[in-house]
Amino acid sequence: MIRRRFTVSALACAAVLLVGACSDGGGGDDGGGDASSVPDTPVSTSMPSALTPSSASPTDSSPTRSSRPQPPTLPPPYVEGADWVDTEVGPSLQIRPTRNGRNVSGDTTGAEAWNEVLALYPDADSPGMRAQFDCHWTFARLVDPEKPSWNLEPDRPVVTESEMISARCNPGFAEEQ
Repeated sequence: MIRRRFTVSALACAAVLLVGACSDGGGGDDGGGDASSVPDTPVSTSMPSALTPSSASPTDSSPTRSSRPQPPTLPPPYVEGADWVDTEVGPSLQIRPTRNGRNVSGDTTGAEAWNEVLALYPDADSPGMRAQFDCHWTFARLVDPEKPSWNLEPDRPVVTESEMISARCNPGFAEEQ
């Protein structure tokens, strides 16, 4: 099983890229736009000094980060429902997260939520769909926590994590309308 971890710098970079895409408050669209609307200005990917390990004082009494997985802060279910719909870009699985799904934290919650999606629609099980879901789980719920649905399209290409972020979770072609 492949585990994906997003660093603080990747999260900051993605938040910058997604803010414009997900803050429109639009209804059922995917909240993005194509990657061509991303500004050409460079985005720093360095970790803020306040978050680097060397910035902590040796006498700092803050707890150290455990290597053990952190348990969920809110219980499942994380997915209220999902529906396949036909859109102008082709079939799209529109996933509706629950309140807990929008607000939960924990190391295994994304995988738990994806398993809930697969329990509803086993035909969604493909690398590209999972990558789109992971992008929405990690970033879209931070920048637009009230977005009604996260829309995943099976016809989108499988891309690298950085390409997925740059495309605002919509790689390959314009987002559905």
